[in-house]
Amino acid sequence: MANITYVAQMMDAADGPDASYEFEADETLFDRPRMELIARFMEHVDHVELPKEDIGYEIYSAFKNRDLKVVTAMGALRLAHGEIPFMVMISPKT
Repeated sequence: MANITYVAQMMDAADGPDASYEFEADETLFDRPRMELIARFMEHVDHVELPKEDIGYEIYSAFKNRDLKVVTAMGALRLAHGEIPFMVMISPKT
């Protein structure tokens, strides 16, 4: 299986609406359960974007729109200094 680039647009209560991330993952990941795509993105955040933090997260809700090829999730990042509410939209890069 080949890897493709995914794009995540994230808005959080600490930094606001201007965060965009790209990460590589299996091309079939979008077709699997939405929590697998979210977990892969969070793994990227933990190891690449915030490597000095040991982040955790909780997902309150997640939706997959197959027609638009986007997964939307709302939850909280758990950091050493507290929780930060967030919303993220993840899709294959076009």
